[in-house]
Amino acid sequence: MAERNYTVVTEFFLTAFTEPLQWRVPLFLVFLSFYLTTMLGNTGLILLIRGDRRLHTPMYFFLSHLSLVDVCYASTIIPQMLAVLWENGTTISQARCAAQFFLFTFFASIDCYLLAIMAYDRYAAVCQPLLYVTIMTEKACWGLVTGAYVAGFFSAFVRTVTAFTLSFCGNNEINFIFCDLPPLLKLSCGDSYTQEVVIIVFAAFVMPVCILVILVSYLFIIVAILQICSAGGRAKTFSTCASHLTAVALFFGTLIFMYLRANTGQSSEGDRVVSVLYTVVTPMLNPLIYSLRNKEVKEAVRKALSKSKAARRP
Repeated sequence: MAERNYTVVTEFFLTAFTEPLQWRVPLFLVFLSFYLTTMLGNTGLILLIRGDRRLHTPMYFFLSHLSLVDVCYASTIIPQMLAVLWENGTTISQARCAAQFFLFTFFASIDCYLLAIMAYDRYAAVCQPLLYVTIMTEKACWGLVTGAYVAGFFSAFVRTVTAFTLSFCGNNEINFIFCDLPPLLKLSCGDSYTQEVVIIVFAAFVMPVCILVILVSYLFIIVAILQICSAGGRAKTFSTCASHLTAVALFFGTLIFMYLRANTGQSSEGDRVVSVLYTVVTPMLNPLIYSLRNKEVKEAVRKALSKSKAARRP
């Protein structure tokens, strides 16, 4: 048998989007602007929700946590991506790689659970309006959010421990935007069957279960909307759900597409572009989606701007 290079790898070299060289600076500026927009949009939405008593409802409570997770989610990926572009590739230790992988999985899982919780909240508001206050109590809301964080931690812990029990040898280059499991599997020099099963379990349990909750919730919501007599009432009810459906489609669509492709063991330019959509673009767009399609948020923004202008007047 031919000899293989079994030099043990203790650090990785990230190189995504470093070629062609003339695109490095434009991409750096684009991703930096995306990151700043994400931080400003999500932190602004959190402060808006906390500062306006009209937004102190379960729906906006969950939305504030989604924004918080998106800030952390983007901060786990984008600064590392900017370093890769600025330095034309950057070295990352195995410990830092494991930490990034854990945090990415942690926040991505919480995003999945929060979107499912928000769908259930809309179901309770539309289909059980008289019982909504008793269903979505403050205690229930905190319990659901805590459950999302605990489940996200468990998922991230299991996947990280499983992934980094692998031995990595030979080539240490990761042509991807961050330390994710599919590109890491390509660098392993042992049997990675268990780790591949973990990918399938994550893709076949966490996401489908959340999607099932969302689909069932919106099936009941659609039935309830069709039973509303007035066209204005139907439009108002649907508008409260449209922003959430847009965020769900954007996040889950790209994430499922990525993991279905990743399971084939390929790492193409298309995979890297799709990974940018769910790690960079989605956290940036969520505040815009919920603001532009939500009357209450737009009114809160106008109120905050009016207060700001009044405070600046002599």
